Amino acid sequence: MTFPVHEVQASLSPASAGRRQLIRSLPALGLWGVATPWALAQGAYPNRPLRVIVPQPPGGGFDFVARALADRLSRQIGQSVVVENKTGSGTLIGTEAAAKADPDGYTLLMGSVSNIALNMGLYNNLSYDSLRDFEPVGMAVSYSYTLMARNDLPFNSLKDVVAYAKANPGKLTYASAGNGSGQHVLAAALWHLAGVNVVHVPYRGAQAAYLDLLGGRVDVFFDLSSTARGQVEAGKVKPLALSGAERNPMHPNVPTILESGVAQLDLESWFGYFVPSKTPAEVQERLRTELARVIAAPELQETFRKAGGKPLSLSTEQTRAMVKRDVERWTKLVRDIGISAG
Repeated sequence: MTFPVHEVQASLSPASAGRRQLIRSLPALGLWGVATPWALAQGAYPNRPLRVIVPQPPGGGFDFVARALADRLSRQIGQSVVVENKTGSGTLIGTEAAAKADPDGYTLLMGSVSNIALNMGLYNNLSYDSLRDFEPVGMAVSYSYTLMARNDLPFNSLKDVVAYAKANPGKLTYASAGNGSGQHVLAAALWHLAGVNVVHVPYRGAQAAYLDLLGGRVDVFFDLSSTARGQVEAGKVKPLALSGAERNPMHPNVPTILESGVAQLDLESWFGYFVPSKTPAEVQERLRTELARVIAAPELQETFRKAGGKPLSLSTEQTRAMVKRDVERWTKLVRDIGISAG
């Protein structure tokens, strides 16, 4: 709470005048929040390493964005930012761990549509509420998904795949990075809306799914365009469709799901850092300020663009509105379709 100067002067002894004058001068010196008595008592934040929980294994989109941000944030704040891959049950185990962490600003979560929005519809007894228990502190980038087919699959478009699946129910398979992952929900929604039966084959992370896709043991796989890019450009898989509302400049000849005409469906997955909502407001704001500088760096934005991403530049209120919109939209869609994490 802030009091007018005239209300507190009477309680200051003459011996306090020097200290009072020093405190008044701190903002002009750029030292406010560093040398104040409160800061000296509490220890300036951050004064030890931070950790970022990534609820997916190394090698996928979660991991890529988390490490890109962590490396640059570490340099920005002068403390180590350690990425911890905490996997299991799709994205559930790691996200639950972040929700239960001490709300002190030293544990962050790599959040995305999959664990922040989709899980709300996938689980009936979720131990956390995304809108109540988490606060976004830095939204960095969004990516579409690319639907890929094994090279020897005799189809070159999503429309052809759906036509075959209608004539041959249960004959085609699709991989995902695990039950409840973004790859699972997006594909399940597509097949449901297209009215076909394609068999789900869940894996523990995207890397394991790629092994079987490249080996011809599974037919198709949706993955974030950033991590799909290498396989597509190497000619190891066939790109069939993109999940965004518009084509991706990285693959200008690949149509969107909407363009294919098989379903009215689009999805772009955003990625950013979140903290438990009870984290002190001043700590949240410090993180937002530092992450805004990191995310605005041209070099990082170019890294995201080269990987097929769309760098984001959103205010705190815009970020909260986007998260709320997608939580509500996808919770309803997942429940209406009847997709489960099991």
